[in-house]
Amino acid sequence: MAKEKDRYMKNFERKVFPYLMLAPTLLIFGVFLFYPALNGVWISLTKWDGVNPQKFISFQNYLKLAADQKFWESFAHTILFTVWSVPLIYVSALGLAVLLTGEIKGSNFFRAVFYWPTMISSIVVGLTWRFLLGEDFGVVNYLLTLMGRSPVKWLTDAKHAMMVIILVTVWSMAGYYMVMFVSGIKGISQTYYEAARIDGGGAWQQFWYITLPLLKPTSLLVIVLSTINVIKTYPLVFALTQGGPAGATKFMVQTIQETGFEKSQMGYASAMTMVLFLVLSLFTSVQFKVNRGGEQDVE
Repeated sequence: MAKEKDRYMKNFERKVFPYLMLAPTLLIFGVFLFYPALNGVWISLTKWDGVNPQKFISFQNYLKLAADQKFWESFAHTILFTVWSVPLIYVSALGLAVLLTGEIKGSNFFRAVFYWPTMISSIVVGLTWRFLLGEDFGVVNYLLTLMGRSPVKWLTDAKHAMMVIILVTVWSMAGYYMVMFVSGIKGISQTYYEAARIDGGGAWQQFWYITLPLLKPTSLLVIVLSTINVIKTYPLVFALTQGGPAGATKFMVQTIQETGFEKSQMGYASAMTMVLFLVLSLFTSVQFKVNRGGEQDVE
C-alpha cells in the first residue's frame, strides 16, 4: 500500500504538478493574449463601428483590403522603414556594446548616456527632434542660416523626412539593445579570448570568430524584438511628421489607428491588424529557422 502511494505521488509530481505550476501563467496568457487574438480574428470578419451590433460579412474586409491602395502604400513605407532601421539598430547596439565592454575609462557613464534616450517617452523624443529640425524655427536650420547655408526641409520633404525618422528611431532604441549585447558579451568565457591571443588572433579575429557566433542567441532576440518595435512605431512618427508629407511617412500602425478610431471601421481595421500580425509571425519564423533557434556556433 505504501509503495503504491509513493508511486502515485511520484507520478503526480512528474506528470501533473508541473502543469499545475504553469496553470496561472497559461490562464494569464489565455485571458490577455489568446482571447484578444481570437476576438480580433472574429471582428475582422464583421462590419462594426465599435458601438452598434456586429454584422458578420465573412471575408469582405480582406477582399476590400486587397484592393486598398492607401493601405499597401503604408505597408510599403513600413517595410522600407523596417529594412533600414533594424540593421542600423543592430549594428549601432552591437558596436556600442563591444566598445563599452572593452578597457575604456568611464564605460559605465557612457552606457548610461546611450541608454538614456530609451527612458524618454516616444512623444517627447519626437517633439524634441521636431523642435531641433523644424523648417522655419528649428535650431539646426537656424545654425545653417548663420553659416550662410539654405534651410533644409528636414520634415516636409519625403526623402529627408524618412531619413530623419529612421535616424531618430535608431537613436532612441539602440541603447536598449546595447544593454542586451553587453550582457551577452560579459557572459562569454575569457578562456576563448585567451586561447585566441595565444594563437595570434587579433581583435577583429576574436570578434568575428568568437564574440559574434556566441552572441547568436542575443542577436536573434535583438533582431526579432527590434523588428516588432520598429513596425509598431507610432507616437514618435506622429509627433515628428504626423505621417506626412503627403503620407510619405504614414506606416501601417497609423493607418490602422485612423481606420479604426477616426473612421469607426473596427472590422476593417482588425483585418489590417491580422495582416500585420501575419507579417510579424512569418518574419519571426524565418528568423528562427535561419538562426536555428539561436544556437551558438563556434568553430
